[in-house]
Amino acid sequence: MIVAAQPAGLADVRAANLAVVLRHVRGNAPCSRADIAAATGLNKATVSILVADLIRRRLLRETGPSGHRVGRPSTMLGLDGMPYAVVGIEVGSDQLTAIAVDLPGTRLLSWHRSFADHATSPGRAVATIVALARRAAAHVGRQGRQVLGLTVAVPGLVDGDGVVRHSPNLGWHNLDLRGDLETALRKPDYPIAVDNNANLAILAEQRYGPYPGPANLAYLAGDSGISAGIVVEGQLLRGSRGFSGAIGHIQVMPDGPPCVCGRRGCLEAVAGIPALIRRALPDAESGPRRTDHAPDVEEVQRRAKANDPSTLEALAETGRWLGYGASLLANLLNPDVVILGGRFALLAPWLLASAEATLTERAVAPRAGGCRIVASTLGAGSAAPGAAARVLDHIDAGHLPEPSARATSHEASQAYAR
Repeated sequence: MIVAAQPAGLADVRAANLAVVLRHVRGNAPCSRADIAAATGLNKATVSILVADLIRRRLLRETGPSGHRVGRPSTMLGLDGMPYAVVGIEVGSDQLTAIAVDLPGTRLLSWHRSFADHATSPGRAVATIVALARRAAAHVGRQGRQVLGLTVAVPGLVDGDGVVRHSPNLGWHNLDLRGDLETALRKPDYPIAVDNNANLAILAEQRYGPYPGPANLAYLAGDSGISAGIVVEGQLLRGSRGFSGAIGHIQVMPDGPPCVCGRRGCLEAVAGIPALIRRALPDAESGPRRTDHAPDVEEVQRRAKANDPSTLEALAETGRWLGYGASLLANLLNPDVVILGGRFALLAPWLLASAEATLTERAVAPRAGGCRIVASTLGAGSAAPGAAARVLDHIDAGHLPEPSARATSHEASQAYAR
């Protein structure tokens, strides 16, 4: 039986229009109500009503009159969000990173905590993540802010319910991380989400990097493993169950070195950070469960800066394999750019030349207008801001907060001060 499509209700239309106005101001502030009407096609009366609602919700604020216009000056608008914060946590193999930002994206906190001794014990790992999340929420709460969401970035396969189905580099299998966090945090009044680290990192690149609009992007996250975040025409590609992007476990060298997934010759087995360390620092301590790679990456950087020949060759070989992986993405998806992120971003000055050469050699698309490979402009830790960006994207899509009692009290005190 075919069911006729139901028309959108007035509440749905209003929510969509509120989101349109909010997104326009986010991208074009300072701007006036007339600017919004001209850009969105909404009539001026409707825009005035929507803006009033967004100001009431403390999402927009009036910033003062325009200074360079003929005739009566317009009242300009900008993002507010003072009473709100969103929290993102990135789970790495050896470190936890927590950030909180307000709605305009201003960073309110940025914390790092060693995680190497906890990562492979799911119980201890969850307890450590909970403690960090609780501390971050309390910190912004003391600033008078309402937490609108918490997202945790994890390397591995994460389903739509926030269950970490398989994270070979952490040794996690079927861990209901979202459920455990909700229980431990006593079902807070803000939503909790868990997602793949590369998916969230590419959301950060999309929001904060130099790739505005409906770009086609791919992101190679380099930590203990390699995963890919993929954006097609501005939309994150998740696959049918959320398991897209496991490029690190594509076999690129039959009978190659063993991989943590149990197979041999996977891309991450030849191009991941542990493989690079073995290549560049053959005397370094190693082992299948060693997760603290930061000191070794720093040593590789030091030797590369000193132009050590064996280190430079190890980096060049790793770059060639990354270029091979980028060519797979280029030939299948034709992205505008492939971004090297995670610890690859730290080593990009010595990886990019050989990666670019291999990509050029193996990509089918013409070099002019074809895919480029670049380093992340956000540095090594873009999954944490991407986790926060996921909440902001949800708000920009029309899931808007109502002002809390705390926000209303703050607004009243500000009005009294004026």
